[in-house]
Amino acid sequence: MRSRADGILGLTSRREKKGISLEQISQSTKIGVRSLQAIEAGEFDKLPGGIYSTSYIRQYAKLIDFDESEILTEYYSVMGISLEPENAAPPSGNGDTGLVSRVLRHTSAVFGSL
Repeated sequence: MRSRADGILGLTSRREKKGISLEQISQSTKIGVRSLQAIEAGEFDKLPGGIYSTSYIRQYAKLIDFDESEILTEYYSVMGISLEPENAAPPSGNGDTGLVSRVLRHTSAVFGSL
């Protein structure tokens, strides 16, 4: 059984088995040791937020050779972040999902409202 300090995913143990210190990760990534400790403990609310949090998590995962999607899934879960946009329209069913079509629809919606 993992200790509370090892967090939910066992990140501290994995890092230690690889012989990597938090200070080494901090020097390599320029991420503060406190933020790295927060990642390991699953205390994601202590991270700076937004794109910085996901960037920190990705960099950390890469350096300890851990599946970043597993850590990010935990991050999204803990932070209550939905991966699906809440106001997403259901697919139209006509297969018209190309980039050009989306740009044209958006453009016509913007210019049509003028």
